[in-house]
Amino acid sequence: MNNKLISLKGISKVFKVGDEDFTALIDVNLEIDSGAFMSFVGPSGSGKTTLLNLIGGLDIPTTGDLFFKNIKLSSMTRNQMAQYRRENIGFIFQTYNLLPVYSVYENVLFPLLLNGSKEKDAQDRVMDIVNKVGLSDQIKKRPSQLSGGQCQRVAIARALVKDPVLILADEPTANLDSKNSIQILELMSDLNKQYKAAVVFSTHDEKVTRYVRREIGLEDGKIISDK
Repeated sequence: MNNKLISLKGISKVFKVGDEDFTALIDVNLEIDSGAFMSFVGPSGSGKTTLLNLIGGLDIPTTGDLFFKNIKLSSMTRNQMAQYRRENIGFIFQTYNLLPVYSVYENVLFPLLLNGSKEKDAQDRVMDIVNKVGLSDQIKKRPSQLSGGQCQRVAIARALVKDPVLILADEPTANLDSKNSIQILELMSDLNKQYKAAVVFSTHDEKVTRYVRREIGLEDGKIISDK
């Protein structure tokens, strides 16, 4: 059985910065398995977030090919790329990116509505996921009424609710204290095992290293380690 979820072949990414070219990634070759729990680590400017954005279909490579299963992302139209993101990927961001005027329940429901579900059909799914991340008693509150750790739990629930095959987490513990960081990492590890979605972190946080099963080291746009 082919267990490869994402394949990157000769991926490079060059950005225009004023009159200069900035090369963020250089000839990256990488495969990510279904159900992976792994991280991209490296200093600022090493290419971690760029790599995450390419895998998530938020950007396109300058050269090289990126495959989701056996489908080449560069052959997709803009609408197909949007569908790829909606149906297959959950995003978790450093700054949570929650909708401030919506409650916990509404924030978690939102991706299902985008995918065409009706609220009455999605309600049980939302309640179950909110319960899984331990926020049932906060479900009517807005993000401004929650702690940072609770906001990140909402973001995790929102990423999981549509049952994605891949979750991309960009510095998800960066704005959290040590206790909340560990709680979030333990929760994501448990949910990875339960839901089988692959999880890929981009992180500076050394605590993440204790939890992931694979760590990709990046420096100056190149992979320098895979352990």
